[in-house]
This record gives sequence, structure tokens and C-alpha cells, in this order.
Amino acid sequence: MCERRKLAAILVADVVGYSRLAGADEEGTLSLLRTLRGEVIDPAVAAYRGRVVKGTGDGALVEFRSVVDAVRCAIEMQKAMAARHADAPTERRVEFRIGVHLGDVVEEADGDLMGDGVNIAARIEGVCEPGGVAVSEDAWRQTEGKVDAQALDAGAQSLKNIARPVRVFHLRFGQRRVDERAGAAPPAPEKPAIAVLPFENMSGDPEQDNFCDGLVDDILTTLSKLAGLRVIARHSSFAYKGRPVDVREVGKQLGARYVLEGGMRKGGNRVRVNVQLIDAADGSHVWAERYDRALDDIFAIQDGITLALATEMQVKLTEGEQARLRYTTTSNVAAWSRWIEGLAHYRRGITKDNTAAATAAWEKALALDPSSAAIHAMLAWMHMLDARFGWRDDRPRAMEKTRAHLERALALDPDNADAYLASAGLMWFERRFDEAVADVHKALALAPGSADAVNLASFYLTNSGRPEEAVAASRKAMSLNPNYPANYLGNLGFALRMAGRVEEAIAACRAYDERLPGSGFGLADLAILYRRSGRSDEAANAARRLLAARPGFTVADWLKTQILRDEARLADDAAALGEAGLPAGG
Repeated sequence: MCERRKLAAILVADVVGYSRLAGADEEGTLSLLRTLRGEVIDPAVAAYRGRVVKGTGDGALVEFRSVVDAVRCAIEMQKAMAARHADAPTERRVEFRIGVHLGDVVEEADGDLMGDGVNIAARIEGVCEPGGVAVSEDAWRQTEGKVDAQALDAGAQSLKNIARPVRVFHLRFGQRRVDERAGAAPPAPEKPAIAVLPFENMSGDPEQDNFCDGLVDDILTTLSKLAGLRVIARHSSFAYKGRPVDVREVGKQLGARYVLEGGMRKGGNRVRVNVQLIDAADGSHVWAERYDRALDDIFAIQDGITLALATEMQVKLTEGEQARLRYTTTSNVAAWSRWIEGLAHYRRGITKDNTAAATAAWEKALALDPSSAAIHAMLAWMHMLDARFGWRDDRPRAMEKTRAHLERALALDPDNADAYLASAGLMWFERRFDEAVADVHKALALAPGSADAVNLASFYLTNSGRPEEAVAASRKAMSLNPNYPANYLGNLGFALRMAGRVEEAIAACRAYDERLPGSGFGLADLAILYRRSGRSDEAANAARRLLAARPGFTVADWLKTQILRDEARLADDAAALGEAGLPAGG
């Protein structure tokens, strides 16, 4: 056998949701894909001197001698696809995922390619967003500054059947994302926006990373309470952790006029923090300061940074806002460390295991500082989730714990936004919908710049019979956090569905499902939407996929987790799930 090794740029493209498209209209889908191959893929590959190694019905494997050509070709293909299908109906829209990698491959005698270079490109395509281009670190290192695109660092990814994690970058090149077509395009900001980048740990001790991140978390929390600011959420700004950045590019990517960056060195009982505020429009320094304090003064440093930021950005504060500037979870450093540990678990997603780990960490934090309103508020929320899903305690016991923590949080701090959101959850759970809405509005008044608070508010507003207000809240949350987590799409899709905006709801729920493939998220809503809009085959497909992701799913169990003001609507939703083919349960 004649084979040889070589370095090559590999592009892998695949059609999103091919089975769904073919199931709805196989002949039409194949005809359309043949047209796209002749009018989009082949011309782009030829223009950038590529070679199609394999062409399947729903994808292609292409080799390039230059990785710059490979990435330019990928961008050109996606732009052409976006232009062709911008106005296509949701159910007939064709989108590609494209992955690009530069690596070692083995060329067989017949011209076929094998090896890690091909496998990694294929796996990167699998984690790419619909309509997007994702590239490996090796590919981006060679193309940065040579292609008309910006890159969002997604960090090291554990890819299936690839021994080592691969650092992946998602490219931004002006095309609308599937999330934005779902009605979530962030509006132009009316307030000055600031992004707080993760601080550099200058101690040389990896164990200090949590301490560093926690300081930034508390700065973000405090800034989000200022009505005059638009604060880019942590999920977006922390995408830049661990890599050098150009603050002007960060500003463009996140829509932030100002960027705060800094570093921290901790030694013994001393901590040194350097911070600087930069105008992202031109890279000029607006303000800089160095704090060299005893460790016990860490919260005084935090307050000093946030107050200076507010002053330098000429935010006109009311006396009440100034009083709220001193927002610290706890003044006990050991408790604060446990608080940050709990946050790390909580941010991995709301699952039984994650919430159990977060609850355990926060209970340890509370034992160290029983007077922290924020810790009480988040423990109330954890027990509320337990009551809803039945993960640990029985429902009455979980509700008793929820109420106890909530009452204590509000007694300690009547202006704690997290406490009012937990209270809204309790009111919703007890079907006291008007009181839930009132608590939501209190929380948003106290923390108008918190993306997570606004996102959670959308869920409660929808359930309380205010879906249009919920849609507006979801869109605001997305504008506050340009790189929002997938669950934001779930709340938007739910709100749109309850508002009767069927096509927008389908687009949002599909985007939610595609962000977390195999999880089952978004599929119950899709089954209902398809069934009630007369698309029985698509409803049945959504139901089958939901059962594949969650084999124990039943309509009866689903109903136990749903509390909707419109009981007739909830009964109709349950009926639609049954009609789509989901088991009734007992």
C-alpha cells in the first residue's frame, strides 16, 4: 500500500438537522443539496484552491495546502448560505456547521485522507454552532490577522475519541447567528457598557485562581446594580481567560465601550491588585490604580474599584445607589472562598449533581458567616429547585428549607435582589402569581444590569401570564450578555410559545436544542409547537429524540414540574405531548 504523511489544512462541513429535513421531504432536500454543492461549495473550494476528498449527501471533507485559504473558503461558504436562506421558512432552512484544523494527515494511494488531522477537524465541526465556523488553535494561530473575522476563544474542548483536549475558536464574521434569527438580536446599547475581564493570577499558584475569579465576580455583581451602566455578563467576559487580548477587539466583540483588566498577587496576609480601565474605542487608559493591602481588606479594595469606576465613567448615582455599592457576599474570607466554590458548580448547569455540590459548598460558607443575605438567598433557590424536581428532600421539607433561608435573607438585607428572585420562585410554586410578578419587578429594580436576574425573570413572567413582557426580558438579558448560556434560549422559546409567536418560538427552541445536542432541552416545547401547528411528523420526531435523550420521560412527570397560571393551556400542552407520542406515565 502506498501512503504518505503530510501537513494539511482540513475543512469538514456538515448539514445541520439533515435527518429532519430529509424526513420531511427527502427528494426535495437531496435536490437542494445538489444545487448547493454546485452553486456554493464547489465554486468556493475552487476559488481557494482546495480539493474535495469526500462528498456525502449532507457534507464534505476538503483539503487545502494553505490554512488561510481553508478558513477564507469556510467564511465565504457560510456568507453565501446566509444570503441564500435568510428568508427561507424555518423548517426549510439549510445550515452548515464547518470545522477547520491544521494537522498531520495520511494520504492513501487513492487520494483519501485519514489520521488525527481529519478526525480533529470532524470533531470541531461537531461543536460548531449552526451557520458558523469553528477552528482549532493551530489553525487560528496561522490565520489570525489574515482573514476578515474575529475569534471567540471557547477554551480547551474534550472531543470524542480525541486523546487530548483541543482549544477551539468560534469565528465571528458578520453573518446573523441562528440565535439572533430566533428574535434575540441584541439592540444597540443606550447605556455605556463595560466588560470586566478575568484578572491575571500573578502569584504563580494555580490554587489562587478561584480567589482571583471571586474578586471579579463581586465587582461584576456590584456594577450590575448601577442603573447607569450596562455590564457585560461574566459568561461572555470570562471567555477571554488565560490568553492575551487586544482590548479594542474585546470591545468590538462584546459591544463594550470600556474594558476593565487587572491582576492580583497574594502572598501571606497581603494582597496586591492592579487595575486599569481602558477606552476600547482607541485603547487609551481612562484610569488605573494599585491596591496593596492586608488580605482582610479585600472587600475594601473591591468597593474602591467599583466606586472609582462609577466616578470615572461619570455615572450619576442617586444616594440609594451609592448605598448599594457596598455589595459583598460575605466579609469572611474563608466563607467567601466556599461561596466561589459553590458558584463554580452552579454555573455548570442546573442538574441534580451540580446543585447538590453547590448547596454543600454554600452550607459550609453559611456556617462560617451566618449573616450573609446572599448565601441565604441562593440556598433558598437551591431548595426551591429541589422542591420542583424532587432531587433530594421530599417537597414539603424542601419548601420548608426554602422559606427559612428566604425569610432570613430578607431580614438581613431587604434590598437583596437574589432574595426577591428566590421569593418570586416561592410565590410561583405556591401559585401566587401576582406576588411572584411583584417580586420579579423588585429584583429587577434592585439589579437592573444583571443578565442572569433578567433571564430568570423571563421564566417567572411567562408562567405568571405575561409572555410578551417575558419576551422583552429575555431579549434584554441577551443584550446584557452577548455570549449568553443556552438556557437563555430556552426561556425565550417558552415565552414566545406562550405568546403565540409560533415560528419565532420554533427557531428559539431549535437553537436551544442545537446548542446542547443530546440533552433533550427544547424538545418538549418543539413537540408541542409542531403538534399544535399541524406538523405531526415533526412533532413525532421531536418526541422520539426527547425519549432518546431521556428514556424515562413521561407526560405525568413533566406535569409535576410545570406550574402555569393558565391551567387550560397547560392541560392542552400535556395533551399535545401525548399526541406527539410521548408516554403518559402514572
